[in-house]
Amino acid sequence: MDQKIELIAPGGIEGLRLSACPPEEPGPGEIRLRHQGIGVNFIDIYHRLGLYPLPLPAVLGVEGAGVVEAVGRGVERLKPGDRVAYAGASGAYAATRLLPAWRAIPLPDDLAMEQAAVAFLRGMTAHLLLTRTFPVGPGSLLLIHAAAGGLGAVLTRWAKRLGAQVIGTAGTPQKADIARANGADHVIIGRDADLVAEVLALSNGRGVDFAIDGIGGTMLARSLAATRRFGTVASIGQAGGPIPPVAVEDIGPMRSLSLARPSVMAYAAEKETYAIAAGAVLAALKDGLLPAPAHHYALADAAQAQADLEAGRTAGSILLLP
Repeated sequence: MDQKIELIAPGGIEGLRLSACPPEEPGPGEIRLRHQGIGVNFIDIYHRLGLYPLPLPAVLGVEGAGVVEAVGRGVERLKPGDRVAYAGASGAYAATRLLPAWRAIPLPDDLAMEQAAVAFLRGMTAHLLLTRTFPVGPGSLLLIHAAAGGLGAVLTRWAKRLGAQVIGTAGTPQKADIARANGADHVIIGRDADLVAEVLALSNGRGVDFAIDGIGGTMLARSLAATRRFGTVASIGQAGGPIPPVAVEDIGPMRSLSLARPSVMAYAAEKETYAIAAGAVLAALKDGLLPAPAHHYALADAAQAQADLEAGRTAGSILLLP
């Protein structure tokens, strides 16, 4: 019998349980996918905590890769045996799952399944942030928090390919080395560092054009303060805790800042956008912009994987193996 990880109560990892997972028959427009790899992301933790609530019991996880086992009525472009990946659909922490066929992205034969399994959510997030949220190009100056993390690595590499300069942040000197290896031009080390002063010094007093803040907590106010007039700040998470309210006066009119709260799940729900972003992710994989998973866990150890991610004990992407 196959297995899945279910969330039975919001809160800590004790709300996750291992359950039987018999394969289901796909309905019209669906496929059944047998996972060969499943990505672990901070949104999984937000779902577990109830910050983004799901109907319970719920199977967490929003990306993975595997082999098509069966197709439902009306599915013509896919067949059993095809290698595919996806992002943006809850239900990944399972050996098999049903998936809308339009979300299944065919993979080239030379792309490793494990790498594809952790690439598409972060890749689509990078595409969203660096194209729609703020058009990054040559000469853009970015502030990317947690530049050694799974998303931070992708954002840094992708931004550098677009010709941008990147100021990254990292919690430790070891993670700072990883951020530099990802291409960061400068790294500010430590949560207690004087972020604003260091950014202003590195930017000749101007501030960055675009700040990407997944830390939240009190960091968002500092990210706003480190951004130039008419610059943009994207708040994409709160790994460091809840975000205090932001007054309209904190962003304008004198500072003339744009504050965005973009959702990759909403982005990936647009079918045309999803197809375009998936093509960009495949190209980024070919160019080596999306690194292979840095940490491997068995599916049964999903709770530990989340705990390690939440505590900052990982750097890079996390893969679950069914």
